[in-house]
Amino acid sequence: MPRSIDRLRGFPFSLFICLYHPPMSALLELECCLFWNQRTFRPKKSTPSGSKGAQLRKHIDATLGSGNLREAVRLPPGEDLYEWLAVNTVDFFNQVNLLYGTLSEFCTAENCPTMSAGPKYEYRWADGVQIKKPIEVSAPKYVEYLMGWIEAQLDDESIFPQRLGAPFPSNFKDVVKTIFKRLFRVYAHIYHSHFQKIVSLKEEAHLNTCFKHFILFTYEFGLIDKKELAPLQELIDSIMVSYQV
Repeated sequence: MPRSIDRLRGFPFSLFICLYHPPMSALLELECCLFWNQRTFRPKKSTPSGSKGAQLRKHIDATLGSGNLREAVRLPPGEDLYEWLAVNTVDFFNQVNLLYGTLSEFCTAENCPTMSAGPKYEYRWADGVQIKKPIEVSAPKYVEYLMGWIEAQLDDESIFPQRLGAPFPSNFKDVVKTIFKRLFRVYAHIYHSHFQKIVSLKEEAHLNTCFKHFILFTYEFGLIDKKELAPLQELIDSIMVSYQV
């Protein structure tokens, strides 16, 4: 849980989100976030070619290409909600994985000794299995733990079944919500600790496009509690206004 004091104000990056509406080619280019040098923090996850997720993956590509992010995040008519959440969870994991990979040389234990989102929010790691009591770790170590944990969830067929027609567990949405909550923390850290580096590389539009897609999907399905969004609330509010949510 983040330790919060009060709402942050005056983000220097709010204006980018509010005013920048990229052409949809920017979304499709390198799968929304494959910019800079294509380094990844962990190997990219893929959807099995014969699975239901592969069919939904084609739908995602087509709707992103239509130029309407709000429409792209909605559950397609007649499709299963959990299937839709599953394939998008893989996509958003890949996006954050790619984003963080491009920043790994700047986000070091020396530069980022704690996993934080500005001076008022700090995150500690626990997975409930190997690390049961939350521990303070550097930002890169937190992301390493997180990506390994998410990858383990995605690879567990009792949670994310690969076989067509296989049932999802009763707690599936709870697992997805935990994944999205923790992925958001990576975005929050990037914006608060590394945004000026991104601006200097002229890649803020790509980051913003990925974050808008992530937040619109999160709001569509109620995946993150509002209190968890506080570190980037002003930024999120500007997205909601610009998309009339």
